[in-house]
Amino acid sequence: MSQHNISGSEVFGPKPGVMLRSVKTSGLRRQRAARTWAAFIAGAIVAVAGGAIAMAAIFGPTLFG
Repeated sequence: MSQHNISGSEVFGPKPGVMLRSVKTSGLRRQRAARTWAAFIAGAIVAVAGGAIAMAAIFGPTLFG
């Protein structure tokens, strides 16, 4: 879409106003944010699971053996 610097009497001329036919919604932005949150949550789950496995490997033999 081209941009024009309109000033002076051109602004109030007899031409019709600009009609917007379509406006892009922020759906892509919301999808990107949802993917970011999903990746963060998945990473947190993997980190907690990895920590639990490491703790079980370190302290498991002394607690259960």
